[in-house]
Amino acid sequence: MPIVRTVPTRAALSAAAAEYFVETAAEAVRMHGRFTVALSGGATPNNVYALLATKPFRSRVSWPAVHVFWGDERCVPPDDPRSNYRAGYEMLLSHVPIPSANVHRMRGEIDPPDGAAQYEAELRTHFATSTGAPRFAPRERFDLTLLGVGLDGHTASLFPDGTAINERTRWVSPDYARSASTWRLTLTLPVINASARVLFLLSGEEKRPIARRILNASNDGAPLPAQRVDPVEGEMVWLVDTAAYELSPPR
Repeated sequence: MPIVRTVPTRAALSAAAAEYFVETAAEAVRMHGRFTVALSGGATPNNVYALLATKPFRSRVSWPAVHVFWGDERCVPPDDPRSNYRAGYEMLLSHVPIPSANVHRMRGEIDPPDGAAQYEAELRTHFATSTGAPRFAPRERFDLTLLGVGLDGHTASLFPDGTAINERTRWVSPDYARSASTWRLTLTLPVINASARVLFLLSGEEKRPIARRILNASNDGAPLPAQRVDPVEGEMVWLVDTAAYELSPPR
């Protein structure tokens, strides 16, 4: 079962998420010598990255032992304002002493199938899993995957009407987001669900309907992509502010 934590404000959510990041990183480095994280795009995660870049948080992370990947990317160049890599770099990575070789961006500027194949190869090399399904041992999976949720229930770039949500073999898939009229690259459910920890970030009153549907385990129609995230041997935490969800919502 997921752990649901509510906080009063978006600022409190960012602080709690940054603390979770720091604590998870420290534990991973202590246990197996490195911390591998998949970052998310979006305004709420960007607030977290900005906070992690401040001295109280960045000084508590062993950045040379951190490897940063992304959960999804728009098929745009890395300097495009829509790029998740650009946002992560500007808000966090340019402010911390992480080796450039430890930053693993999705190549959104090349043909989507090629970009997905290259990123999968990079993941398999990093996790020492040349073939087959993701594994669950330390250093062979993400220590932390950060995720958000769209108003339609998508997470990463796994959309309800897309093809990537049903991928079972590939670790990274291209997909065309019809609602946004753009190609995306995304981690697939087998990789996400192999994570040691998954942290969902959900903020704002506009997210309240989708938060209630997901967190109240609504069975209306097919499960939404966010509802299909269920770590096989890991922890899942939903961190939400009260504008988006309350533990005892009014009837």
